Amino acid sequence: MTSATRRFRPSLPATLMTFLAVALMLGLGTWQLQRMGWKAELMERVRERVSAAPAPLPAVLEDPAAWEFRPVTVSGRFLNDKDLLLLARPRQGQAGYEVMTPLQRADGGVVLVNRGFVPMDRRDPASRAAGRVEGETSLRGIVRLPQPAGLFQPGNSPGAEVWLRADPPAMAAALGLPAVAPVLAPVIVEALPGQVPGGLPAGIEPRVELPNNHLQYALTWYGLAATLVAVYLLSQRRRADTRTDGPTHDRLSGA
Repeated sequence: MTSATRRFRPSLPATLMTFLAVALMLGLGTWQLQRMGWKAELMERVRERVSAAPAPLPAVLEDPAAWEFRPVTVSGRFLNDKDLLLLARPRQGQAGYEVMTPLQRADGGVVLVNRGFVPMDRRDPASRAAGRVEGETSLRGIVRLPQPAGLFQPGNSPGAEVWLRADPPAMAAALGLPAVAPVLAPVIVEALPGQVPGGLPAGIEPRVELPNNHLQYALTWYGLAATLVAVYLLSQRRRADTRTDGPTHDRLSGA
């Protein structure tokens, strides 16, 4: 009579490949946990910055990153004839734009101000004339650094009417303004709401977009490592035929 059992008899190539792959996955999972802690600390620092008292925006920013997310005050004269439109996310179900306006400072420097949302049907400045502030003015806002284009994000077309991404040097060049520091500030000031007659542009509430999905990523890597170990253990069980002596065995052997 013949019976069959399975024994764990792993091959060397499979063992080496599995070991390396599992080590890599565990390392990536641990790295994601470290990133989670770093991101939590970063978010706490950002919250502290956003809640700080406004400070005057310096004429020269030696370290622009040190000013990101900080509330500031800035004074100057809006160059209203040089408005630019930036494609915006829908707001309360309305499609629209964010209005970018250069602010000419008394020292000759220029800073781009994101003045906030306007609906599509109010893109024409004449439809929101009250919001075209003339003469010397001061405003409060949040400093933001320009973000690089995403891997699959379409690039800007400087000659187009609507921009897809805030890019101070390119925008300044398109408007015929000096496009280099210290004349052009290397940051954007997002104007806070409630500072414009007539309510449009609407300003921008402080927005901090720092998703912290690192725990999810870590669990994914650890789960993949566990799955690979299970597949390895199951795949390396080999069938071994075990025969028992008896009449059947004797007849087949001619004994």
